Amino acid sequence: MTDVGKWPSRAAVFGSSGGIGKALCDALAERGCETVYAGSRGGVEPFGPAISPFAFDLTDEASIKDAASSMRDAPPEWVIVATGVLTLPDGTGPERTFKRLDPTAMAQVLALNTIGPAIIAKHMLPLMPRNERFVFAALSARVGSISDNGLGGWHSYRASKAALNMLLKNFALEIGRTHKHGVIVGLHPGTVDSALSEPFQSNLPDGQLTEPGDAADNLLGVLSSLGPEQSGKVFDFRGEEVAA
Repeated sequence: MTDVGKWPSRAAVFGSSGGIGKALCDALAERGCETVYAGSRGGVEPFGPAISPFAFDLTDEASIKDAASSMRDAPPEWVIVATGVLTLPDGTGPERTFKRLDPTAMAQVLALNTIGPAIIAKHMLPLMPRNERFVFAALSARVGSISDNGLGGWHSYRASKAALNMLLKNFALEIGRTHKHGVIVGLHPGTVDSALSEPFQSNLPDGQLTEPGDAADNLLGVLSSLGPEQSGKVFDFRGEEVAA
């Protein structure tokens, strides 16, 4: 039984202190999710009767393993990785030319956008049920599409999201052999009014910027509609498949 359209009774959001992550936690709770495991570096937000905060560090596997272990007795049916970086904490933004490539900055972007979500999958996927529908989703980006890349630039960010998409495909193929009802996907949320997009909002056309609450509603609607046959793909906030 795939239970497409059914809302989870338990869900986990990794990255709950960000704009989209917090909105996802709030939206899941509003839709009747009994427990929303909300993961952030501080481990104290957001708040609410259904919210169960936990701490994790995207670059510390031990903290991710501990977080997964804390959910083992009552695992989530949906796991959403709502983490990601475009501009690094020191202000380093996406490279517009290969002449600006820096190995240290590239390693940081890949650690946060690719390796961190992969390690979350490593420890959360073993908790998923074999004979029931589950969802594992990670925020990706349309610019991670190789075939849709007509502009170039933003090298580390594009590469990190393309690599994430490949890993999600790999995970879907691997776990699909034993978990026939699982759904593992990437999600392109559009341009959301958040700290990630703030440095790049000034040149956006009117109507292209989405509020976090609306983005969360869009993404949850997409996830509720997907079945195992869509596992391993990337979808945008309208539910349309993003080309690989």
